[in-house]
Amino acid sequence: MNRLTIRKAVAEDVPAIHSLLEHYADLGIVLRRSQQDILFYLRNFYVAEDATGICGCSAIRDFGNDLLEVRSLVVAPHRQGEGIGRAIIAKILGDVDAMRSKWRVFTLTGQPEFFAKQGFHTVRREMFPEKIWSDCRNCPKNNCCDEVALIVASDDYRAASQR
Repeated sequence: MNRLTIRKAVAEDVPAIHSLLEHYADLGIVLRRSQQDILFYLRNFYVAEDATGICGCSAIRDFGNDLLEVRSLVVAPHRQGEGIGRAIIAKILGDVDAMRSKWRVFTLTGQPEFFAKQGFHTVRREMFPEKIWSDCRNCPKNNCCDEVALIVASDDYRAASQR
């Protein structure tokens, strides 16, 4: 495998991010996002890149009060199982930990096993009214959501990192 770099996204990455997200939005896995929306929230995005180009992305959204959300985590279909998603999550959590003394990062996902392996644990979706009000109300699955809420906190992350 080529050397993988996880970095903050730049404007030139928007078409590749959009393309990755569109594939999974078509499958109903992530919410559809326009290129303009991605550009507007570009500072939240990370990309995974190697010699072949951008092969994964994710964003981190700050809800305030040390509560953040990992969202839009996708990896190119032909690159699944290579550890790219794990590397993106590790970079995001490492950056959050470097910038804040206390934090909680949550996600709503159809892949709870993946996040559990990254140190997240299952919680009730209703713990995140900010998310439900802002994004879930516009989701086509709102009344029949199959996603699981998971969270990891700074103390748990640091304890796991010291093992």
